[in-house]
Amino acid sequence: MIIDDVKKICVVGAGNMGHQIALLAAIRGYRVGCADVSEEQLKKAEEFAAGYLPGRVAKGKLTEEQAGQARDNLYFTTDLTEAAGDADYVIEAATEKLDLKKMIFEDLDRITPAHALLATNSSFIVSSLVAGVTGRPEKICNMHFFNPALVMKCVEVVKGPHTSEETAELAMELSRRLGKEPVKLHKEIYGFLVNRILSAINNEALFLLDTGVASEKDIDSAVVNALGHPLGPFRLQDLTGIDLTYHVMMERYRETEDPADKPSPTVVEKYVKGEWGRKTGRGFYDYSEE
Repeated sequence: MIIDDVKKICVVGAGNMGHQIALLAAIRGYRVGCADVSEEQLKKAEEFAAGYLPGRVAKGKLTEEQAGQARDNLYFTTDLTEAAGDADYVIEAATEKLDLKKMIFEDLDRITPAHALLATNSSFIVSSLVAGVTGRPEKICNMHFFNPALVMKCVEVVKGPHTSEETAELAMELSRRLGKEPVKLHKEIYGFLVNRILSAINNEALFLLDTGVASEKDIDSAVVNALGHPLGPFRLQDLTGIDLTYHVMMERYRETEDPADKPSPTVVEKYVKGEWGRKTGRGFYDYSEE
């Protein structure tokens, strides 16, 4: 398959990452089916698209015609077969839980056409861990977008030992056609490029907070004003979701059984309380009045 053969894209998962990837692909001219088991999540995704597109028109970023075409290109459904049955390319953007992803890829292998390529948007779980449940491991790779997917330019394409060169190159070209600047990893490594660097910063920031060295506010201030980062580590975790931080670290701990890989006490406490960041109105900071 070549890039021009990709006409229909399926996105699995209508959460913050999934619905933005789906909307991005629709704006770029692809037919897109976005599937999720949660009707509530799908409703939120539809409401986001309904507000985002007119906003882009008002700012002069899209014409009325372009916005209308993008909306016509996109639909949301709880039926995975409806979304993926005629897809040429699938991007899975479900929760960072390996068992869930394996189940989804097993279903996708059964549902999608034989030529379809299957990518996971996972930020940590390498595609070799899900490729084995399918009959097309050479057509599977990581294609990791960054939050917010409509804005951030980087996409990490990871070529696993099972991934064909054709699959990796097509993922790179699709990323470019979606307006991104992809980077290619020639082999799998936990955390890929960006999150390995980011995790080192986050883990140290959490250690400093957990041990009472400094507050969230002061750690964030130091990182922004001394290192030049646009957001400090705690503001960033509030944006991406503390629940995501928790699930990623727990998956790593289950894999390694190394106590050093356990989530920090503060992350565990906030996860249990449901203080997951902006999405819940409170995380390391209070957003309830926004």
